[in-house]
Amino acid sequence: MDVALLIAAAAAAGWVDAVVGGGGLVLIPALLIVQPGLVPATALGTNKLAAVFGTASAALAYARRLPVQVGRLVPVFIAAVGCSGLGAYTASRLPAEVFTPVVLCLLVAVGLFVALNPGFGSGLAVNRPRWSVVLGFVLCGVVIAFYDGVMGPGTGTFLIIALTALVGTGFLESSAMAKVINTGTNLGALAVFAWQGNVLWLLGLGLAVANIAGAQLGARMAIGRGSAFVRWVLLAVVVVMVAKLGYDLVVG
Repeated sequence: MDVALLIAAAAAAGWVDAVVGGGGLVLIPALLIVQPGLVPATALGTNKLAAVFGTASAALAYARRLPVQVGRLVPVFIAAVGCSGLGAYTASRLPAEVFTPVVLCLLVAVGLFVALNPGFGSGLAVNRPRWSVVLGFVLCGVVIAFYDGVMGPGTGTFLIIALTALVGTGFLESSAMAKVINTGTNLGALAVFAWQGNVLWLLGLGLAVANIAGAQLGARMAIGRGSAFVRWVLLAVVVVMVAKLGYDLVVG
């Protein structure tokens, strides 16, 4: 029963991650429920092991079907690996609770903005000035990547919003690019968690198989149904994340 729950959670996490990100909100609680004595850092590390395979497989699925300019994402990917690793290292010295109120406010702002602007991200790519594109990539590869290493919830959503608003891509293209960057953030954080001994390798690799299956399904659904589908899933995930983080903030 416990194994079935974790497999289902890993598959669901892969699906959510492939569309808009936020799969950790599914798999991490499942790990802590099934193994109550598990150290939170080990749950985070094991989740990263499963997630890095899922996001990488989703990135490949998007790249096969969409004109994703992978070349210009290479510097962002490299920066994401390093900054996420630095964030994961910092997390052991800085309580993640410090970030919760800020992230909660950002998620509410993002949700309201997307909900009140139905045309945002729904069309084709828009030409943005060079400074805007550079700012978008720096925000994704440095700031959001660091945040993913420290805390994590909402990383995929923040990447999609940053890419859509600053780089000028539609939700679908932004989701595809976010998977490449998110693979880097997962890899960087995983390296630090592994160095700290906070990864259950056998369990994580088993969950990675289910995560890949869910990610492939999610990527195909997003590609088949377009930006409107991504937008609605994004809003749903934002609502869930706001509820979860709000609960954590109140209950402690």
